[in-house]
Amino acid sequence: MRVGIELVKGTKPFAHEVRWRSWWHLWSTVIVLIGCLTMAVVDLAWPIRLSFGILTGLVLVRLFIIYHDYLHGTILQHSRVADFVMMLYGVLSLNSPSVWKRSHNHHHKHNSKTAGSSIGSYPIMTTDTYAQASWKERFKYALARHPLMILFGYFTMFLFGLCLRPFILSPKHHYDAGIFLVLHVALAVALVILAPSVFLFAFVIPLLVASAIGAYLFYAQHNFPTVKIRLGSDWNYVSAALDSSSYITMNPVMHWFTGNIGYHHIHHLNAHIPFYRLPETMSAMPELQSPRTTSLTPVSIYRCLRLKLWDVNKDRMVNFKGV
Repeated sequence: MRVGIELVKGTKPFAHEVRWRSWWHLWSTVIVLIGCLTMAVVDLAWPIRLSFGILTGLVLVRLFIIYHDYLHGTILQHSRVADFVMMLYGVLSLNSPSVWKRSHNHHHKHNSKTAGSSIGSYPIMTTDTYAQASWKERFKYALARHPLMILFGYFTMFLFGLCLRPFILSPKHHYDAGIFLVLHVALAVALVILAPSVFLFAFVIPLLVASAIGAYLFYAQHNFPTVKIRLGSDWNYVSAALDSSSYITMNPVMHWFTGNIGYHHIHHLNAHIPFYRLPETMSAMPELQSPRTTSLTPVSIYRCLRLKLWDVNKDRMVNFKGV
């Protein structure tokens, strides 16, 4: 059983895209997206349009994973067509490349460190740090991890966190966030004026659904009951991937909609493995077949959301009670 750097080396045979498969996954997803959007736009009974609006949101989650792998440099590099498609998706999802790369790359290098881990991820405090924090620091921390912040991820994570705030703080470095925000708002305003029902069923509902699911997946990937967080010199990259990143069990349909991002322990071990090769990697490597897991059942979601602080003495995540 390989450990440490040898385990990372063992994943290298899978860290190569199969170009035709990358294109297949992109175009098949785009076709499904166009089909769902069409059904959400046409003049049908509102329950049908609502259903396809929700389905559109789920397909946008899958497209986000493709976009995510593209920004990692894992798939579809050196293609103007891919660049154009991904730019369009970035505008729609409020995901500027400059902000995402900076924050997400930091997250991969500092996954589940309490100090500095809030860049590109949800903040984590120890019980001792929280007990000594000011009421303003406690409020800010509790607000950042509140379920409503996840539910309305479109506004909190994407509109504000990935576009508006970075552009205000550093317009020179994140000018693309400002451009994406202007184009996104312009599209929304045009739809409100020209086609209000299209705005509701093909814009608002899909983006709210996609953003909420995306925000929760990102949360549950590193905030789950059996997560292990190591501080200071006890932290290392491999253990952070295997012990601080979850495998989210799902049925095949949800694995498709979420682009296999539930295999998150493998993604953190080697971010250059294309999303469509993550199941193959897990099947081929026994060391990756006993991950720390969670799921998308209501009980599991509740158990994840109630976790707030890292208790060093208990070696586990706990809630606010008793602090």
